[in-house]
Amino acid sequence: MKHSELKNRIIETASFLFYKNGYNSTGINEIISEAGIAKATLYNHFKSKEEICLAYLKFKNTSFIQDVEDFTTSKPKGKAQVLAIFDFLELFFRDKDFNGCWCIKTVSEIPKDNEIIRAEIQSQKHSFIDLISKLITNNLENVKEAQVKSLARQIYLLYEGAVGESHLHQEDWPIKETKQLCSQIIS
Repeated sequence: MKHSELKNRIIETASFLFYKNGYNSTGINEIISEAGIAKATLYNHFKSKEEICLAYLKFKNTSFIQDVEDFTTSKPKGKAQVLAIFDFLELFFRDKDFNGCWCIKTVSEIPKDNEIIRAEIQSQKHSFIDLISKLITNNLENVKEAQVKSLARQIYLLYEGAVGESHLHQEDWPIKETKQLCSQIIS
């Protein structure tokens, strides 16, 4: 198997396990066993569990940002594209493997002084806010440029609240209610 294929297998295996069971509850030996590789193979690709965690976060975020952008921009131009982030979340929630936000799960498990993982998570959240800003700019004519960042942050907070609460309650009403709130604030 090629070097890049092995690395991808490790990342995909770790991603599945970290998201399902949590960062702290997933051990290196479990990743090795599930990936069907030798310990030396894992350490040829990653020097530490923290490096694997960073790869996991990047792997999840790359797919997420691309999927959200593709989904939202496939909707009719206007408010529908902005509100589509909640439709995307509802589809994500209905996935049998939905387990909340991988970033929030991870940041809750790392020590407060782990600046490397925290910085990666913050960067990912900023990239999502940037995507929302882009959706606002391209779809809402009545929003002044000076208001875009604040409105994007408000929508981001609604989205994040919907993720957490839908995971907690194991129901989709938080997603539906936040979509309704978002509709009101972009009117």
